[in-house]
Amino acid sequence: MLKSVQKVKNKRRLQRKKRVRGKISGTSDRPRVTIFRSNKHVYAQAIDDTKGHTLAYSNGAKLGVKANKDGAVAVAKDLSDKLKAQNIEVIVFDRNGYLYHGVVAAFADALRETGIKF
Repeated sequence: MLKSVQKVKNKRRLQRKKRVRGKISGTSDRPRVTIFRSNKHVYAQAIDDTKGHTLAYSNGAKLGVKANKDGAVAVAKDLSDKLKAQNIEVIVFDRNGYLYHGVVAAFADALRETGIKF
C-alpha cells in the first residue's frame, strides 16, 4: 500500500510540473531557476531554455548540507553568488511541481534576500 501512495504523489507532482512548465520559460537574460529536492539533498540550477544550457548550478551534496530549510538557504546563497558572477539579477522561478512551502519556500526567500528578483 505504501508504494501505491508514493506513486500517486509522484504522479501528482509530475502533473503540476507539466502544468507550470507550459507557462514559464527561461532565456539567457532571465533564466529559469529550478529546484529539486530528494530525501537527502537539495539541488538547484539556472537554465536557458532557448539554447538548452545550464548557466549555473548548486549541489547540496557537494556543499555538505541536508534537505531541510537550512540546507535550502545554503544552496540558494551559493546559486545566487554564481548568478551574480554572471551579472544575472532577474530570474523565473520554477518550483518543479513541488508545493510552495517548507524547503521550496525557504529556497525562494533566500534567493530574494540575496538580491535576485523574480
